[in-house]
Amino acid sequence: MEKKYTYEELLHIVAELRSEHGCPWDREQTHESLIKCLEEESREVIEAIGNKDDENLCEELGDVLLQVLMHSQIASEEHRFTIEDVVDMLAQKLVRRHPHVFGGQKALSAEEGLASWNAIKAQEKALRQEKKRENP
Repeated sequence: MEKKYTYEELLHIVAELRSEHGCPWDREQTHESLIKCLEEESREVIEAIGNKDDENLCEELGDVLLQVLMHSQIASEEHRFTIEDVVDMLAQKLVRRHPHVFGGQKALSAEEGLASWNAIKAQEKALRQEKKRENP
């Protein structure tokens, strides 16, 4: 039986790949150099879904997760943000944009839930643009 790795062990593996004694290819990567990889892995996820191939879908989702972890590791090395920041930001967004689940609102249909998500997203975008104008 093969070892089952944890999320924390995976984070350590990615950090090790990028370390000074890690993999030369992984160490050379930048956000920009990984764009093609992210595009390719995303297409492969879509293909696996289209083929209804769960085994391949699981593998390809792992490859997309690797892209997220690599970008987060690079940002962490540059003292910009960490994977924990990515997780926190995502969790906050999911809670904020689902007031019909985590707040007092109700959504009786998928369409109502999506409409709520889109309205909140538009408000957030407007606020970000306003802040950029105030603090160029």
